[in-house]
Amino acid sequence: MKISWFHLMPWRWLPDDFRERYHSVWVDLPNRLYDPERGHQLYNEYLDMLEYADQLGFDAIGVNEHHQNAYGMMPSPNIMAAALARRAERAMILVLGNSIALYNPPIRVAEEFAMLDVISGGRLIAGFPVGTSMDTNYCYGENPATLRDKYREAHDLIIKAWAEREPFAWNGKYTKLRYVNLWPQPIQKPHPPIWVPGLGSIETWDFCLDHDYNYSYLSFSGYKRAQKMMDGYWAHAAKRGKSENPHRAAFFQQVCVSDTDASAEKEWWPHVDYFFNKCLHLYPGTSGAPGYMSEASLRAGIVAQVGNTSQNMGMNKTWKELCEQRYIVAGSPATVRQQLEELAKSLRVGHLAIGLHIGSAPIELTNRNTYLFATQVMPHLHPIFTEYEDICWPKALPASARAKAGAQSAAAKSHAERKIGAAA
Repeated sequence: MKISWFHLMPWRWLPDDFRERYHSVWVDLPNRLYDPERGHQLYNEYLDMLEYADQLGFDAIGVNEHHQNAYGMMPSPNIMAAALARRAERAMILVLGNSIALYNPPIRVAEEFAMLDVISGGRLIAGFPVGTSMDTNYCYGENPATLRDKYREAHDLIIKAWAEREPFAWNGKYTKLRYVNLWPQPIQKPHPPIWVPGLGSIETWDFCLDHDYNYSYLSFSGYKRAQKMMDGYWAHAAKRGKSENPHRAAFFQQVCVSDTDASAEKEWWPHVDYFFNKCLHLYPGTSGAPGYMSEASLRAGIVAQVGNTSQNMGMNKTWKELCEQRYIVAGSPATVRQQLEELAKSLRVGHLAIGLHIGSAPIELTNRNTYLFATQVMPHLHPIFTEYEDICWPKALPASARAKAGAQSAAAKSHAERKIGAAA
């Protein structure tokens, strides 16, 4: 099993009366609540957390894309990934991902992902989310009725741009280009592994199965509530004649590790409460534009996570309720190990994206969470599903063949100093 340290990068200082004064954390939250100087410190603190996870041996470190909100401040995850590609030397770089229908033209994604793959030495995992209705329809103004069609065309263009070794023309419905001639090309061939985040759309299931991509179920409702959804995915895969390889799927789970179950509540409750009751304060009117969800998904009874009731999103719940219903996995290392083993086997997921920073948690608490997880939980999870080939993992250059940040400069400096010394 592969473990990714995944960051949402929320704003930490929403006011105490936030839910009473503002109707949503997303789309139209006034940006007067944002302080750039505080933001400067926060971005660098968040990058430090991710780099620390790399040092402790997490398999991947992850970022994602959202717009106009205080829940996740990464309108360009590629910028974060570029910073990490230089400083984090071991972990794969999980960009989950770029909402490819928002890019005009979509080859911008092909170019930037290729750059990240080359800079990192072939460590990129390329995420292709459709994107939430809030991001795509309300922040960026995309037509919800044509969004998926535009997404599929963007995907096909990106894949062809990565594959072709000569210039070609693209005459699509949404993008028309006389010359497509991608410089640079990614290291990984035919392309970096592609993961598609989703919340249960039938079309997303089929898209992943058609192309043998990883289906990444991103849920804040925990693994117990995800059981029906993942059972549906695996039944759909079996119906399509696809293998039951657990590496076809990933799941996101928020985790709080402490010395004891009791100390976990004492340390983490203020930050968990901040996340569920402020960061997930959403306005239903922007959660799902008409036409965003397809007829097939509606007929299947799928409800977009962001369109659920506040109770289903974890708002207004106690610590005990959140733990018992597995919205969070929290407690001692032994408790967390047991619950995450249950998660992996019940959902049959070979990839686990872990949220070890939650809400307003400071770096000291987050790094201790990361350390306890890396040293006392992760070694017990890695052996799960090792009998299966991971078909959704990067084929990076060997560590010995990858450039180390600063190494070339140090060598050049040493050479220059020797020449100066010899001349003297």
